Amino acid sequence: RRYALQAEELKQLQAGIDERMKALETKRAEYEQWLKRREVFLARAEESVVKIYAGMKPDAAAERLAMVNAELAAAILMKLDARKAGVILNEMDQKAAATLTGIMASAARRVDPS
Repeated sequence: RRYALQAEELKQLQAGIDERMKALETKRAEYEQWLKRREVFLARAEESVVKIYAGMKPDAAAERLAMVNAELAAAILMKLDARKAGVILNEMDQKAAATLTGIMASAARRVDPS
């Protein structure tokens, strides 16, 4: 009888675990769907930001890029036409341009530097 009670308790525990696993799987699927929507949104936003900077005058673009996060500025410059990015870097402060160039060079490496 004792073993029968333990077996029943184990069945109940297994049913609880199965229920929780289903709930986790549902949450995981929801999260993956949200992540895909977020990536699409970010790609669209990124494209429009690059287009905005591509249409700006180099001195104005340099001024604005100097104010944003250095990694973001480097990413924007990397997506611009090389000639346009070069003119913008030329208009920037030397230290800011050097920092952005270093970030862009590190990002362009094929091998992980660490």
